[in-house]
Amino acid sequence: MKQLSGFRNQESNNRGIRIIWLVIGVLIVAVGANAWAAARIVVAPLASGFRYPVDINHAGDGSGRLFVIEQEGRIKIIRNSTVENTPFLDIINRVECCGEQGLLGVAFHPDYKSNGYFYVNYTSKQRAGVAQTGDTIIARYKVTPGDPDLADPDSESIILVISQPFSNHNAGKLLFSPIDDYLYIPLGDGGSGGDPGNRAQDPQTLLGKVLRIDVDSATPYSIPPDNPFFDSTEALEEIWALGLRNPWRFSFDRQTGDIYIGDVGQADWEEIDFQTAENSGGVNYGWRCREGSADFNFSTECGKSDLTDPIAEYDHDQGYSVTGGFVYRGSKYPAFFGQYFYADYGTGRIWSIYNLGPNAWSTPDLELDTSFKISTFGEDESGELYFAHRSPSSGTIYHIIDVCEGDTDVDGDVDGFDMADIAVDFVPTACNGDCPNDLNDDDVVDNKDIEMLADDFGRTDCPSL
Repeated sequence: MKQLSGFRNQESNNRGIRIIWLVIGVLIVAVGANAWAAARIVVAPLASGFRYPVDINHAGDGSGRLFVIEQEGRIKIIRNSTVENTPFLDIINRVECCGEQGLLGVAFHPDYKSNGYFYVNYTSKQRAGVAQTGDTIIARYKVTPGDPDLADPDSESIILVISQPFSNHNAGKLLFSPIDDYLYIPLGDGGSGGDPGNRAQDPQTLLGKVLRIDVDSATPYSIPPDNPFFDSTEALEEIWALGLRNPWRFSFDRQTGDIYIGDVGQADWEEIDFQTAENSGGVNYGWRCREGSADFNFSTECGKSDLTDPIAEYDHDQGYSVTGGFVYRGSKYPAFFGQYFYADYGTGRIWSIYNLGPNAWSTPDLELDTSFKISTFGEDESGELYFAHRSPSSGTIYHIIDVCEGDTDVDGDVDGFDMADIAVDFVPTACNGDCPNDLNDDDVVDNKDIEMLADDFGRTDCPSL
């Protein structure tokens, strides 16, 4: 009798699992492959051994190389996951480092393959007749003829010198727009704390702004005629956007040309700012009137300005130094497509958001909680995403990888075994954080998780661990 009772219990369990499988099958047919799949990421080391890596870029020349900036004043090349022994550029003797100073950004000319020009942003050592200690220099360099892996340090042509009243808030990123080929230069508010000179709101200084210049039409540069303050006597013509505290990292969406800015906050809020490619410039992102969307030092003059709030923000319980990232436009991981990834340098957390339509954004998803000091993101020529872990001797570049939403066993395939994992874990009531296959992190394993699995079902290209 005991044997028969055990058999009946087993048969009842099997029948329950068969019912769940039937439900899964019906849902897969109903959902198809159209449900939005929130990204689920892992990271894989690409190359290591860097000293204070702070920027990652590519040359757009078809070589497949990645260029990594070391803050002390070197640019190194990664080729096929291997770091070249000889630096591409070494200007340590010109760079004032470190803290928030150093060699901070590199941008390759849109026609780099033909002209060999690239541009850097660094804080300078004392240079008589050129710059005071800590001044920001934007300079052009040229690759050595006949050696694509070596730049000529003597080819420097200075584009801009910007006086810095304090050592912090230097921002540092440089990028050419994929839409207009102009050079965009974000600058911090001059430093200290609280913007004591109110420079971010002052249209007569370049600090606390994003600049937009044309480096092709004149020497050292000209002002694009569609800049918002072109021919103005009330504001400097280089200014494209204003009201920024320390826009440490910003990027263009390579497909749309939209701008994303990670602006480091003061004491309470970190923010991601946004601007569409169609925008005609002159956007005021609010600092020091506001920190994030909260009032900070809101004066009567602030009330006269049209201030633009961030598309995403977080308080200092979640992090304290935002690192702006990129929109994924690669082809390896379809679930990532269109999602903007960003991080916090202090806590190592990585989030993603995506655009739902005009002025509409998803709720930020916490993708990964790491122990890394994430100083920058970068993309390669094909749009794959990377980030740098900043360290004095073991700085590492990591590749962001999609594990596949439904690949619960991380074996590279989304198949019946993953369905079985979901079926066994199917608990459509709160499971108090103990749900290994809660794909959307809502504390239940239910139809929504099955929909997410269905979105990836049949994939055989998932990374395996």
